[in-house]
Amino acid sequence: MSTLRMENVVSGYGSMEVLHGISLEVPEGKIVTILGPNGAGKTTILRTIFGEILPTEGKVYYKDKDISGLHPDQVAHMGMCYVPQEANVFAALSVQENLEMGAFIRKDDYRPRMEEVFAMFPEISPRRKSRAGELSGGMRQMLAIGRALMLNPEVLLLDEPSTGLAPFLVDQIFAKIQDLNKSGVTVLLVEQNAQALGCADTAYIVEGGEKRAEGPAQALLKDAEIAKHYLGR
Repeated sequence: MSTLRMENVVSGYGSMEVLHGISLEVPEGKIVTILGPNGAGKTTILRTIFGEILPTEGKVYYKDKDISGLHPDQVAHMGMCYVPQEANVFAALSVQENLEMGAFIRKDDYRPRMEEVFAMFPEISPRRKSRAGELSGGMRQMLAIGRALMLNPEVLLLDEPSTGLAPFLVDQIFAKIQDLNKSGVTVLLVEQNAQALGCADTAYIVEGGEKRAEGPAQALLKDAEIAKHYLGR
């Protein structure tokens, strides 16, 4: 069953059309990666799904419900969270305060969930009183993901979490994503890093706002033509 899908979506910024009829599906309980070069439209896909951009054509469905016209707060209430690539933590606030901000729409006691998040990311737990701006790049990414998890989402949208990280930190981030998926979170992961295919079930190659290829992630990783044109090999 598809938890999330886009059907022939056209969207962009003002008069600038970025997505030209994109369709994709995210099966429940899977990791789906969208891979493509800078400027391919990957971030626009996530922003359109999450309601930050309204499609001018096509539809976005979450659990078969049309969410194309909903605002981000409504989408979040339905069980989906979005971690943007940039400005994804409050640098001046502490680690714990960032997690508290992640629980802003909760009306119940979020403290047990906070301890669960700290258990998922033991690297940041000892730094809970530190300012987020003092964390390393890898820890900031973990905090950004952890803040989204404060709402206990069913679907997590991640925008290039490996950007700017050292290779060993990239390995850690992708391992964390796989652990989250094993715990039951469906993941839509946008990346330029081909290593993302290694942790995904299925993948889409996007360029120029259009879908260029799709299929099992491992098959795309091994495809010589895909590797030559899109994976830098």
